[in-house]
Amino acid sequence: MAQNIYDDPEFLAGYSRIPRQVLGLEGAPEWPAIRALLPDLRGKRVVDLGCGFGWASRWMREQGAASVLGIDISQSMIARARADTADPAIEYRIDDLDTLSLPDQRFDLVYSALAFHYVADFGRLVRTLRGALASAGQLVFTIEHPIYMAAANPHWISGEAADQRGRKTWPVNGYAMEGERRTDWFVKGVLKYHRTLATTLNTLIDAGFRIQRVSEFAPTPGQVQQTPSLAEELERPMLLLVSANT
Repeated sequence: MAQNIYDDPEFLAGYSRIPRQVLGLEGAPEWPAIRALLPDLRGKRVVDLGCGFGWASRWMREQGAASVLGIDISQSMIARARADTADPAIEYRIDDLDTLSLPDQRFDLVYSALAFHYVADFGRLVRTLRGALASAGQLVFTIEHPIYMAAANPHWISGEAADQRGRKTWPVNGYAMEGERRTDWFVKGVLKYHRTLATTLNTLIDAGFRIQRVSEFAPTPGQVQQTPSLAEELERPMLLLVSANT
């Protein structure tokens, strides 16, 4: 069973205060890049994996999705999603992506934001998703970029260890050594799983997916002008966005 850090009260309190949870989808700087990967949602049957508070599930219904199934391991998040949703075409379910089972050919779109890096057996999950997608179905997901999460102690390096222009540097080490990574984020010991970019993409190919688009998110000049703190995201890729078809 996956680590359920999101039901830790201390973690949830901190997580609930970040902009993407206070402001919803518009608080996520990568959201415009994600929207560009999504198909026309009208009439689509969608499953939203790691749905959290249900922001994307509700947005997809607003765009015309026929139905949305939101799945998350966190009881606290599902409770909040249910409380914030008044739409009988959206269903929320508590489940673990490490042991997830879905009916065959039931969905037209599988969507997931920042959840798959918590999954130990990515291959098993991808095969499950491939079977759950109908003909011409699509998978769109985001994860922490393998470069971002490879290091055992990921953090900005500044001062003498940075380059001569004083820019911050992000450490990349242990990149080819896939497996567990434990980091401190609101609480100590948050468990994630590092996989190389090649492993991530080849796992999709091996399961029968056709990769349509890959994006390594970086903010636009306009976003940096509006939110100067985003400039550091130009120094290293934090997020990987992938679209694949059956």
